[in-house]
Amino acid sequence: MHQMNDLRRIDLNLLVILDALLSEQHVTRAAERLHLSQPAVSHALARLRDLLGDPLLVRAGSGLVPTARALELVAPLAEALAQVQSLLAPNTFDPASARRTFRVAMSDYGAAIILPTLIRTLRREAPGIDLQISHASREGMLEGVLNGDIDVAAGVFPEMPNELRSTLLFEERYVCLLDRASLPADGVLDLPTYLSRPHVLLEMRGSGTPEIERALTSLRERRRVAISLPHWNVAPQFISGTDLILTVSSRGLRDIDPRELVVVPPPFEIPPFTFVLAWHKRRGGDQALNWLNRRIEQGIVRG
Repeated sequence: MHQMNDLRRIDLNLLVILDALLSEQHVTRAAERLHLSQPAVSHALARLRDLLGDPLLVRAGSGLVPTARALELVAPLAEALAQVQSLLAPNTFDPASARRTFRVAMSDYGAAIILPTLIRTLRREAPGIDLQISHASREGMLEGVLNGDIDVAAGVFPEMPNELRSTLLFEERYVCLLDRASLPADGVLDLPTYLSRPHVLLEMRGSGTPEIERALTSLRERRRVAISLPHWNVAPQFISGTDLILTVSSRGLRDIDPRELVVVPPPFEIPPFTFVLAWHKRRGGDQALNWLNRRIEQGIVRG
C-alpha cells in the first residue's frame, strides 16, 4: 500500500514513462516505445527520481538497472495502469473489429489441447487479435502473470497465489503408454513391472510431474528415469519399439497409433489433477481478456 500511495502522487503521464523505463531499462528504447524524444524521457526520469527520492535506474554498461526501490514499484505500477486502462476501456468489446495482442503461457501439452480450436475461432470471429505463445515451468508461468509479462496462463497450478484468479478447464487423469509388444502377456501392467522398466519424464526447468513422484514416494518406491525432456509432442515417439514407459495425462494420447502403442492404467493410484486458466485479478475489468478466456473454455468443452 505504501508503494501505491507514492504512485498516487505522480501524474499519469509520468507513470506511463516509468513503466516503459522499468520494462526497457534503456532511455532511448523507452522513448521509441512511447514515441517521445530522448530528452523528454530523460527529463521525466529526473522528475520521477525527485518525486520518489530514489535513483530508480542506475547505469550498468550500455543500459540501466532498476534499484531495489524501483523493483518494489513494478507490481503496484502495473496494477495502477491496469486500473486506469480498465476505467477508460469501452464497456463493450467487439471482437470483429478489435486489434489486440495477447501473451499466453502454456506447455506444448496445453497448446495441443487449446490452440487448434482457439485459433480457428480467432480467425473466424476476431481476425485482428494476435497471440504470442510462451513456454515455461509452472512457477515461471505464474510469475509472468504476476509481473504483467503474461496476460493469461494455462496449466496445472496446485498452489495459486492470492493475487491471481483461475477457472477450471478440465480434470485430467494419468495413464501409462507402452509399446504394445512390451505389454505383459496378461495385458496388465503391475507395479513390479512398472518399477523394473526405464521411464520417460516430461519436465521443464525442474518442474516435472511431481504428482507421480509423490504417489511413488507414498509407496516408498522410486522409478528409474532414462530420458528426461521438456517436449511433450515427441515423447510418445520414443515408446514404439522400446521397453520405455511414459506416464502422462490421458488427453495428450488421443492420436497415438493403436497398432504399435497401448494405453493402460498406472499400477498405483495417482490423484487426478485440474487444468486451469490463470490471470491477475487486476485484469478482471478487461473485456477483451474475458472474451478470450471464455472462448478458450468453450473450445475445451467442444473439444
